[in-house]
Amino acid sequence: MSDLHTIDVRDRETEQQVRFPVADELASRFTEAGHQLFLVGGTVRDAMMDRLGNDLDFATDARPERVRELLTGWADAIWDTGIAFGTMGATKRGTTVEITTFRSDSYDRMTRNPEVTFGDSIEGDLLRRDFTVNAMAIDLASRKFVDPHNGRGALRRKVLDTPATPQESFADDPLRMMRAVRFVSQLGFEIAPRVLDAIREMAGEINRITAERIQVELSKLLCGRYPRRGLELLVDTGLADHVLPEVPAMRLEIDEHHQHKDVYQHSLVVLDQAIDLEEPGTAPDLVLRLAALLHDIGKPPTRRFVEGGGVSFHHHEVVGAKMVRKRLRALRYSKEVIEDVAQLVYLHLRFHGYGKGEWTDSAVRRYVTDAGPLLSRLHKLVRADCTTRNRRKAAALQRTYDDLEARIARIAAEEDLARVRPDLDGNEIMRLLGLPPGPLVGKAWRYLKELRLDRGPLAHDEAIAELHKWAEAEGITPPAENAD
Repeated sequence: MSDLHTIDVRDRETEQQVRFPVADELASRFTEAGHQLFLVGGTVRDAMMDRLGNDLDFATDARPERVRELLTGWADAIWDTGIAFGTMGATKRGTTVEITTFRSDSYDRMTRNPEVTFGDSIEGDLLRRDFTVNAMAIDLASRKFVDPHNGRGALRRKVLDTPATPQESFADDPLRMMRAVRFVSQLGFEIAPRVLDAIREMAGEINRITAERIQVELSKLLCGRYPRRGLELLVDTGLADHVLPEVPAMRLEIDEHHQHKDVYQHSLVVLDQAIDLEEPGTAPDLVLRLAALLHDIGKPPTRRFVEGGGVSFHHHEVVGAKMVRKRLRALRYSKEVIEDVAQLVYLHLRFHGYGKGEWTDSAVRRYVTDAGPLLSRLHKLVRADCTTRNRRKAAALQRTYDDLEARIARIAAEEDLARVRPDLDGNEIMRLLGLPPGPLVGKAWRYLKELRLDRGPLAHDEAIAELHKWAEAEGITPPAENAD
């Protein structure tokens, strides 16, 4: 049987044929059992925007246990992790489906957790959804298009509005405010004026939401097609004051005597330019985008006015790296993401000590070693951080970085910089010095690694001689047979 439904969607202004990769037999099973089955929400929206994936959402009048019965024997796999909220999940020939019983929830408006109440109609179910573009449905039995809130019109206009009043919607679930700015980033939509007013009015309600849920929405926003638009709305509505306060804090006052770049606008430009440097066809780089946005968050607390009208931001990269760790931990990002972003922020100014190529090969080795696997991202961040309007200065900076990358490539080809290690390993250090495993072996290893970074690869005999010099300075006497 076909895995494809074709459904005609027509109104006065458009004639559209929407194709859904839905197994015919799924709809047949529900209809034959006397139940309704609708495609709903984002599935319908994405299909009408020609961006449908393999994850499909359905709504039904059948209760969850009945849905389980109807899926059994048809699905390749079934799960019920969402059954407390009326949702059953399944896969069939590579397509993931989630089927949720009609809902008509009520909220205590102290948390975002609903009191799950099953509804009796698709119209009631659609009323409780976040935005009108997500409040459309298609009856798979009759092919009837259900659109009580004119989601099609909102979709054509690319406008986000709510089925109920925005105040009701956001009071029920404040996370919808984050979802609004996220959809702006992902889909390029505008937010309806009444919705925008409600977000500004109710921004503080976002504090009812767990950090984990906020982090998911923020990450999706940053990885959207238009993240700058979403971030500007996050700041302009006041949401950022609660979820990412370091970003609006970069909007520093600038007077005629103490001129410097608008740090907030500069950071948005750096984000845009970093995105332009991502490899075509690859997934959005969340770590790079976070680092680009946050690379200068250490400037506000380090700003100092210099006599004569200047401004300094000494060590803002050090302060910024600490601030990044604190904020991203609060947002429950993974340890790997936190450390990678913080290290990029810490290193983003290092290049400016390169000058006109005065760095020694030792300094280049340290730059590469400190960046480690983040080197390609650091290249992109440093290049993106050039936002000067002076074309001559911008071209000179890019040429200088070209030169640094060429030196890195040359030294890497000669010395395998990706795996800089001491010229003697831990086992040989223990044998030569007669040491058991312990802190002294690690100290000797680190000494030899620093020597390797300073001087490049050493001959084996030279490395042994240097180890003995270090041991003598540390008061360590090697075994007599290894003393020479």
